[in-house]
Amino acid sequence: MRFPPAFLDEIRDRVPISSVIGQRVAWDRKKTNAPRGDYWACCPFHGEKSPSFHCEDKKGRYHCFGCSVSGDHFKFLTELDGMSFPEAVEKIADMAGLPMPVRDAQEEQREKERASLTDVMEMATAFFQERLQGPEGAKARAYLRDRGLTPATQQSFRLGFAPDSRNALKEHLAAKGVPKADIEACGLVRHGDDVPVSYDWFRDRIMFPIPDSRGKIIAFGGRALAPDALAKYMNSPDTELFHKGNVLYNFARARKALAKGGTVIAVEGYMDVIALAQAGFENVVAPLGTALTENQLELLWRMAGEPVLCFDGDKAGLKAAWRAADMALPSVQAGRSARFALLPEGKDPDDLVKAEGPDAFRSVLADARPLADLLWMRETAGGVFDTPERRAELEKTLRELTSRIRDESLRYHYQQEMRERVLSFFGAQRGTRQGRQEGRPGQGKAPPPGGQFAKAGGGRTPITESLGRSALVKRGSEGMSMREATIIVALVNHPALIDENFAHIEFLDLANSDLRRLHAAILDAMAHDMANDRQAVISTIESAGCAEIWERAVGLIRRARQWPALETAALEDARDAFSQALHLQRSARTLHKELKQAEAALATDPTDENYRHLIEIQAQFQDVQATEALIEGFGVSSGRAGRA
Repeated sequence: MRFPPAFLDEIRDRVPISSVIGQRVAWDRKKTNAPRGDYWACCPFHGEKSPSFHCEDKKGRYHCFGCSVSGDHFKFLTELDGMSFPEAVEKIADMAGLPMPVRDAQEEQREKERASLTDVMEMATAFFQERLQGPEGAKARAYLRDRGLTPATQQSFRLGFAPDSRNALKEHLAAKGVPKADIEACGLVRHGDDVPVSYDWFRDRIMFPIPDSRGKIIAFGGRALAPDALAKYMNSPDTELFHKGNVLYNFARARKALAKGGTVIAVEGYMDVIALAQAGFENVVAPLGTALTENQLELLWRMAGEPVLCFDGDKAGLKAAWRAADMALPSVQAGRSARFALLPEGKDPDDLVKAEGPDAFRSVLADARPLADLLWMRETAGGVFDTPERRAELEKTLRELTSRIRDESLRYHYQQEMRERVLSFFGAQRGTRQGRQEGRPGQGKAPPPGGQFAKAGGGRTPITESLGRSALVKRGSEGMSMREATIIVALVNHPALIDENFAHIEFLDLANSDLRRLHAAILDAMAHDMANDRQAVISTIESAGCAEIWERAVGLIRRARQWPALETAALEDARDAFSQALHLQRSARTLHKELKQAEAALATDPTDENYRHLIEIQAQFQDVQATEALIEGFGVSSGRAGRA
């Protein structure tokens, strides 16, 4: 039986290859990174004691570095279990919840016709490309040049030009023998009972070919050059090949780019995708001129567990982010969520990279907020919760929100998270009300922006001088944090801690870029079964070119007499100090993120509530400082520092 390629693609996309293979192998806990869809196991095709069999959900492929077998979902079942190809397809289709297609001669004929339609679309693409380079494309070339797109970028994305003619494309295709019915089926002309003579759909527009997941052109987007055009951007109509809500622009290229690492970034339009690709961001996609749909979000999740959704920083962009958050919320689960990046107001990604360079966009991505933060911000920003009734209403709203999450485990964690935020938030409010009674200016009104934030070098200074001096708000480039250095040095000197704390170490959040490099080397040692021996870990660090960083970190620990992190300390002493430092690090990094959000919220919306929230974080930070003082004195006060 011949299966339509679209059917095979759909069941591959719906069922991660790890789900198929995971029924026959046990994943190695140390080397596997499930949130990233990266799995390792002992090869089921040949006997081995250390895992060299690898599969990756993003690519939908497996490969054994020992015996060199490789393939996709279907090949795994046919080669390992001896299934026939139709049996393998039926098994995976059942896992995907899809009925097997009934052999249909008419459907097979339609499949052939669809293949012929993609040939027509390819001919149309070449036509538009030629017109862009011809005399009639001069105005379009000037526009693209003014937008900063190089000829190489234009060629890479196969940009073109539709001349201002009712028949240019139609006559070109007809002259090449393309039937009238095929031209109409591709959506390249307007036709119908109310149109006496069909005419070209796109006229006097810059053309953006839209590929499918295999890179085949299935539609076009057109940007009008005439200022009085009825629609600035226009897409092909829905056809046999193209359904707008099921397609992401640049999907195939972005998925390929993800093999290098990172996550997928969703922006708003064609030009944003192309400008960012030219600036070095190849893992970017866009919906086709409409709000993100559920099907498009599913496509994003096929590429990455935590895509970044990027929106303009104005009110419209924020509303679009909230809509996307509401749409994503029911379907989130462990390893499947989203982060939200908001651009500076008045700028889109294209404007930003042209005006300030790629680093400005990287900063926007670095500040992306998790889904929980966005929901909390929406429900609390600008609100006044000064009565029991209003506080109860907030709690009810948050319960209703979290109840939409279908995954039971994640729903529990979201409810717990929101409950803790509410308790902390209202506790800060009570402290602030008491402060008012003691004479804080304003008597309940939002403080003026200058009272809490002063502009300095384009940034904001925190609310108090002590908070500004704190290690919590310092960037990693300002030097190594003692706490972070203690964690890393202890892990290297006492490798038993790596295995004991694997779940936390794998996703350790470090502010300092040099220590992040050491952390990556530790993970690399784990992946190659070299994390059981101190010298093997140090060798991995040296191979990664991080020997100088390691020496600096050890020097810092020795100068501070943090002897439990050094190799001479007993494992029990190292374990105690490491556990305290790790707990503090996780708390501090969470507070760091909340602090940035609170600063941004107060700067853009200087309400009393935002002021209270910042006060609350300051109070929590004071607790962190007190705990950190204990850790920094660990061993010194006990008289054991001399062991260093």
